[in-house]
Amino acid sequence: MINDIMKLITVKRETKDEKRFTPKMGELITKVTYIKMQFLSVPFKTLHKYRETYYGEIKDCADCRLQA
Repeated sequence: MINDIMKLITVKRETKDEKRFTPKMGELITKVTYIKMQFLSVPFKTLHKYRETYYGEIKDCADCRLQA
């Protein structure tokens, strides 16, 4: 029973290019990785999102905001 339910819920990782704005660097285009939970292949919750900086560091997306 539990294994059948676990097969319905999956976790997917998806990477997209997005425009971001940071006060120090200004506007930049970076790759943002989303980790999403899916139920029957329909995403319903974003568990985490992070981005890789120019220098290779991994940062949480909460420290920058979307470009309007």
